[in-house]
Amino acid sequence: MKHASHRKILWVLVPGVLVAASFVWLRSVWAAPKPIPPEKLVKVERGNIARSVVAVGHVEPRSKVEIKSKANGIIQALLVDEGDQVKEGQVLAELDKEYLEAQVRGAKAALESAQANLEAAIAAERKARIEAENPELDFARREYERVQALFEQRIASQQQLDEAARQFKVASNRRELLEAAVGCASAQAAQAKANVAAAQAALDRATEDLKHATIRSPISGVVLSRNTEVGDAVSSILNLGSAATLIMTLGDLSSVYVRGEIDESDVGKIKEGLPVRTTIESYPGEQFAGTVTRIAPMGRERNNVTTFEVRVSIPNPEGKLRVNMSANAEIVLEERTGVLLVPELAVVYDKEKRPWVQVVDATEKAGFRKVPVVIGISNGQKTEVVEGVTESAQLVLP
Repeated sequence: MKHASHRKILWVLVPGVLVAASFVWLRSVWAAPKPIPPEKLVKVERGNIARSVVAVGHVEPRSKVEIKSKANGIIQALLVDEGDQVKEGQVLAELDKEYLEAQVRGAKAALESAQANLEAAIAAERKARIEAENPELDFARREYERVQALFEQRIASQQQLDEAARQFKVASNRRELLEAAVGCASAQAAQAKANVAAAQAALDRATEDLKHATIRSPISGVVLSRNTEVGDAVSSILNLGSAATLIMTLGDLSSVYVRGEIDESDVGKIKEGLPVRTTIESYPGEQFAGTVTRIAPMGRERNNVTTFEVRVSIPNPEGKLRVNMSANAEIVLEERTGVLLVPELAVVYDKEKRPWVQVVDATEKAGFRKVPVVIGISNGQKTEVVEGVTESAQLVLP
């Protein structure tokens, strides 16, 4: 009987224990937080962040000069080639001087001839002035007056009076002729003087042309391109202007600039003097510091998109930056160093636009809890957190 009663007790207790154990197990399962996928977990990190605008463009020299000749001629010598460093005043090229030197000699001879003609004209003018003084006119006048007085006194005859009058008229006419000769001599002297000035100007031009046959560098820089060879004919910029022959192009690369374009939505955020970090495709991982030096006052519209040109100046003491290299100029609007950073996707906003993040919390059923935060600047990938989380805290991406 005892064994039978024990069996009854066991049949009653075992199901109860099983039910209790199942209840405890189910409760533990329900209470455990859901596992969070590893790709959804991120850490709060400390680092640097900057809010910036990027202008894409190419490297250009601080100054660029097209070398053209002021004289017509044939290139006799080219003393530099592409890539050569040149100093201000250095000889770049020489034109054939034989014809130009002959022009100078001819101009000198013409000047000497004109000067000789001027001296002869001055001497002729001086002689005419001396002759024009003509003392015979005064003598004839006094003789006529004397004979006229004697005639009135009935001492001189009518014939004597007529002769005196005739002599006086002849002397007067001669004086007029001599004075006209003086005017003619003066005009010839003035013309000779003008001829001397013209000959001097021709000599000056010939001398300048000969001087311009030696082409010198107006700046210190680098030969960017050379467009001619020895034996090529060149035309003078004084004759053809911008259509004159381009001999070579020089550029000052001691400082360069990037001419880039930015969208009109960003132009109001930048100003001259802002720092710039420029990256060059030819130098991956390296940055070149510069500053904004110019913002175009007028935008350009293309395909219904308006952009503004921005110029960023960059020192180039080592000459690493070359003309037309592709460049991305990051214009720094605001920068923070040593701050807490989270991925921008980790920040969620409620209906009132208040930011918060999801911090991992094993005590919560969802595995995280929502924490309000105070945020700072953002660069589109990372966001600065000023208050609300600690470094190395784990966050759950929404």
